[in-house]
Amino acid sequence: MPDEQQKVGVDIPADEIEVVQASAEERQPHGEAAPVPEPSEVEVPRALAQEIRRAMKRYPQKRSAAIPALWAVQRRYGWCTPKGIEQAATVMGVTPGYLESVASFYDLFRLEPEGEHQVLVCTNISCWLRGADDLLKAFKEAAGSGGEGEQPADDGASEDGKVFVRGFECLGACDLAPMASIDERYYGPLEESDAEAALEQLRTKKDVLPEKRLQDRGAAGGARGSGDKRLSQHPVNKGSRTEPKGKS
Repeated sequence: MPDEQQKVGVDIPADEIEVVQASAEERQPHGEAAPVPEPSEVEVPRALAQEIRRAMKRYPQKRSAAIPALWAVQRRYGWCTPKGIEQAATVMGVTPGYLESVASFYDLFRLEPEGEHQVLVCTNISCWLRGADDLLKAFKEAAGSGGEGEQPADDGASEDGKVFVRGFECLGACDLAPMASIDERYYGPLEESDAEAALEQLRTKKDVLPEKRLQDRGAAGGARGSGDKRLSQHPVNKGSRTEPKGKS
């Protein structure tokens, strides 16, 4: 066995040894990382800056506010735009690269525009056992991202680009199985027939499946609407989500 194979501890074909050696070499960075933006050079919307500053006050270290800051950016622009990330970095006093590294780690942050409305269908075991695959297919067909009789792709935007549908590993609501997150609200248990109704209501700006919305479910043993008031009082559920403004 050649010395190179002994170093990595596996039997590698001779013609691939150079590739292994190259992967271990130190690479020079391509250019300098962007510095912390100068507040005087970046215009930040007042409402966005205030929301980020409120989040920063909740943590002993400002970097800990990265996730709520990115949520604020995504709610405002529809996705984590380069401009929005730069604005958040300006307020927080960190580099845009730091915030982008956080955003790229979590599935729920979007670094590219994916439609005005987001539908995430849970496909983990509880939902899968109750028909999540068929529910996901129904949503994709209703959105126009998959033809009838065909298995749609894993991710798909509607033909008009307004709705983006994809399966999601777990949304942590097994008691609602099968369920979906529609514009950051939880709905369930859902049936295949709910998919077309939900997307029609989204497009016409009507109340989406109010009878299956988690925020309106009653507390255990309580009347409908007696659930945790923190859900209904959250900005997302108050309908304060700003319409996406397109690419930045």
